[in-house]
Amino acid sequence: MTLDPSAQPGAFADRKPISGQELRDLRAEVWGDGSVSAAEAEKLFDMNRSVEPSSEWTDFFVEAICEFMLSQGEPRGFVTEDEASWLLRHVNDGGRVETHAELELIVKLLERAEYAPGPLRRFALAAIEQTVLTGEGPTRQGQPAEASRVDDAEVSMMRRLIFAPASDGPAKVSAAEAEMLFRLKNATLGQDNSSQWKKLFVQGVANHLMAHQSYTPTAPADEMRLEAPYEPHPFGRVLSPPGRRIASPQEVFGEDKDKAIDKFNREVDPDAEVAPTESDWLKRLYDKNGQRDDYEQALLDFLAEDRARPF
Repeated sequence: MTLDPSAQPGAFADRKPISGQELRDLRAEVWGDGSVSAAEAEKLFDMNRSVEPSSEWTDFFVEAICEFMLSQGEPRGFVTEDEASWLLRHVNDGGRVETHAELELIVKLLERAEYAPGPLRRFALAAIEQTVLTGEGPTRQGQPAEASRVDDAEVSMMRRLIFAPASDGPAKVSAAEAEMLFRLKNATLGQDNSSQWKKLFVQGVANHLMAHQSYTPTAPADEMRLEAPYEPHPFGRVLSPPGRRIASPQEVFGEDKDKAIDKFNREVDPDAEVAPTESDWLKRLYDKNGQRDDYEQALLDFLAEDRARPF
């Protein structure tokens, strides 16, 4: 579900509407030289707090700030610590995100970036959680405060966040993300939640328990070293072992294909089972509310389909 804040009458009565022509002019101004400058990025944040929200504005704002953060700095495609601090100074409103465009920006960054610092990832998750628990936030703009309910927009945002390449656990839902799903599940039991909420809860926690994760994101400093131009050592050939001036097939193509497959399977198979430590972790979360609810039973049924029985 894509939220269109402009569809919420009265929500931004003090904001100035921005016309299609004004957006076209602004787009031509910002992209005129093919890049977004720091001054232009600051201007867009100022405008985001003063213009009436719309899906068109959000698309432009997110596109421009993503380009500024991912293409201007080094290494390209990474959100550095300094960039994350800069962004949080603009969007952190007492621990919350003020506008939907800013939340969409953070989510899109985590989807597009190869790496993002922990504070930015945790801030995004906390913003969604606080919105659900309080009924106020960027996904509820213009709506009456209705706490402890998960709506379609929040399910969509959470799914994108926990499965984003630069999320807390790239390619796998992290323990912190899974525990957030449990907290929200406990807080919203019996409420008029999105029809997709239970599915996300089950898939997210099951992914944490059973998905294989061997990828470790490269830190920005390490990526910079990898991208540095190669400078051969002046005595490289003299110091090389005799007869090894040409790389071996194993060095070029890697280990034997069958051996590589066997090695991968040996690494994956244990993750397809719920380990004792994971079972203890899950039981602790199950025991918190004193009874097994429909969401928890759905998770156990889902695990049982893969012959995984945590307890």
